[in-house]
Amino acid sequence: MNASVTKQGVTGGQGMGLVWIIIGLVAQFMFSIRFILQWIASERARASMVPETFWYFSCFGGALLLIYAIHRSDPVFVIGQTAGLVVYARNLYFIRLGKRTSNTPSMG
Repeated sequence: MNASVTKQGVTGGQGMGLVWIIIGLVAQFMFSIRFILQWIASERARASMVPETFWYFSCFGGALLLIYAIHRSDPVFVIGQTAGLVVYARNLYFIRLGKRTSNTPSMG
């Protein structure tokens, strides 16, 4: 049996559908691993923590999921991932801004 997964579902024959399923699964894994990282960081600190890697996994996983959502032509999924990417990128911006500010010598 020569079955493949297509945009519409599982069908016989060759197709790029399986590639998109793999992209979607990898994206979802990257997006989900961030919660494990956050949990480990919080356990180690014995307090609620959001490590910088959480935001990188959010960005990379969210971007891949956005690409997958665009491929699937799912406007709800596209809007949700786009909004999330704005939040993730903004948090990374604040982290970098904070690092630059803490590395700047004070004049006093």
